[in-house]
Amino acid sequence: MSLHKSLPRTLWTFGQPCPSLTSSSPADGISRPPLPAMAVLPLLLCLLPLAPASSPPQPASPSPCPRRCRCQTQSLPLSVLCPGAGLLFVPPSLDRRAAELRLADNFIATVRRRDLANMTGLLHLSLSRNTIRHVAAGAFSDLRALRALHLDGNRLTSLGEGQLRGLVNLRHLILSNNQLAALAAGALDDCAETLEDLDLSYNNLEQLPWEALGRLGNVNTLGLDHNLLASVPAGAFSRLHKLARLDMTSNRLTTIPPDPLFSRLPLLARPRGSPASALVLAFGGNPLHCNCELVWLRRLAREDDLEACASPPALGGRYFWAVGEEEFVCEPPVVTHRSPPLAVPAGRPAALRCRAVGDPEPRVRWVSPQGRLLGNSSRARAFPNGTLELLVTEPGDGGIFTCIAANAAGEATAAVELTVGPPPPPQLANSTSCDPPRDGEPDALTPPSAASASASAKAAEAGAPTDRGVQVTEHGATAALVQWPDQRPIPGIRMYQIQYNSSADDILVYRMIPAESSSFLLTDLASGRTYDLCVLAVYEDGATGLTATRPVGCNRFSTEPALRPCGAPHAPFLGGTMIIALGGVIVASVLVFIFVLLMRYKVHGGQPPGKTKASAPVSSVCSQTNGALGPTPALPAPEPTAPRAHTVVQLDCEPWGPSHEPTGP
Repeated sequence: MSLHKSLPRTLWTFGQPCPSLTSSSPADGISRPPLPAMAVLPLLLCLLPLAPASSPPQPASPSPCPRRCRCQTQSLPLSVLCPGAGLLFVPPSLDRRAAELRLADNFIATVRRRDLANMTGLLHLSLSRNTIRHVAAGAFSDLRALRALHLDGNRLTSLGEGQLRGLVNLRHLILSNNQLAALAAGALDDCAETLEDLDLSYNNLEQLPWEALGRLGNVNTLGLDHNLLASVPAGAFSRLHKLARLDMTSNRLTTIPPDPLFSRLPLLARPRGSPASALVLAFGGNPLHCNCELVWLRRLAREDDLEACASPPALGGRYFWAVGEEEFVCEPPVVTHRSPPLAVPAGRPAALRCRAVGDPEPRVRWVSPQGRLLGNSSRARAFPNGTLELLVTEPGDGGIFTCIAANAAGEATAAVELTVGPPPPPQLANSTSCDPPRDGEPDALTPPSAASASASAKAAEAGAPTDRGVQVTEHGATAALVQWPDQRPIPGIRMYQIQYNSSADDILVYRMIPAESSSFLLTDLASGRTYDLCVLAVYEDGATGLTATRPVGCNRFSTEPALRPCGAPHAPFLGGTMIIALGGVIVASVLVFIFVLLMRYKVHGGQPPGKTKASAPVSSVCSQTNGALGPTPALPAPEPTAPRAHTVVQLDCEPWGPSHEPTGP
């Protein structure tokens, strides 16, 4: 019997009560045998609750939490916490719905583009104290909701324009304790309008994109301390109207320029008890140069702090706020050195030099004879040390150039005369006037020429130190003979000292001369320069027993200009000469060939070779076979005719031997 026939009918009707699985007596009192094992399965089906026809969709299960991390997924917002988990990279199994991700104190070395992709709801990201050296461009481009990014305590050396791309809602950016040496001008463009806190402290920044920092209109705190900043441009913070704290501690700042922001807000050293509108400015630990440029800062009312002066020497080490305003002084510039009158031929370069001292260090500028301010151009270069170099001089460049040295205390001027003469004549290769001295051969010394005497006279008019006691009797291009009177009457004289420097620099050169000498030959001079020279006597002071010096005298002289070495002709000259010579040889060869043809034509009486006239007897015949004499063909005997004019042609050829002499008739 089949299984369904042995089961009660109610088992096949859903919704009806299931019969008992035991053999207990039913209600009708009829005893039935136990159900077989195969009949139990259909009975169990009726015990299962039936699922409804359509059920609501269940929420997606969250991604598994990365190993060694703790995930708070019970309620929104989601958080993934992995601090100090020993991670070498960003876990790939992150829940992309997370709002907070903490990966601090790990060993992550790089942040790749795919590590944080599609995390559009992330609000807080901490990557502090890892070993991050590289952040891929666009690594944060999907984090448009991010509010805080912590990258402090890593090994970043630079920050480019694309590495912070997409952070349009960033409020806090912490980049301290890295190795940043460069910050791109456009690195903060996407978050410039929203950034409120920027920390760049404890890095290696020498320069900053001040124009980019000036666009952070909502920034409240700006940390630039413990870097290598040596200067801050004037007005760098003028547009930061919401700035409440500016920290520039421990940099290399010698001065802080006045800024409109500083004059609008009171400056305080500490935030305690300060009004809401006060600016907390910290600038201690800098080598401040306390001169008149910092008077504006000294006049501001602020609480005590630990700033101190590093210079000038009179104020070095003194507490900044204890120095009176009258002691913050500057020294006007003084021109200490300028080029003597220069004369150069047209087409040659010329260098005009001007040195000035003052406090603060003056800035040197040049004005042309036409009254124009000179700077870097295609024909001139102005250097920060006060040198103006004219690359190629022209006849119209001559005149009086004015050197202007200016600082906060005033300005000083000096005139430098430049004469531009005609271009020099071309030098001939066999000219002896441009032969340089051979190696090891001393420069020939000559008495001062008229040009050098004129230069010395002009130098004397300019206030050069001269003394009849010290004479430069002879000099050349690289050597000069210095003589001075005998100083043996000075008791205890030990030696002489010669000091000299050229017009090209301010470096003094010293020479020690024995006490018995009264002259010395200088052999290490430069040609075409003016030298200031002084001779001092070194002696032992009998009163004190110490070594003392006494000036013997000073003089100024100019060395002769060096003759240019006669170098080999230029390559274009050699090429043209060779072409001309080769062309001349070819033309001469053609002319010789034509001449030979004409001579042969005349020899044969106007007929081509091989068709000699029979009526024109030849008195002499030569063989033209390069000197090889072959057998001479027999000549026909002349017919007895009337005497005719013989054509006699003599050629430079071998004389006939005895066997070739013609026989008589």
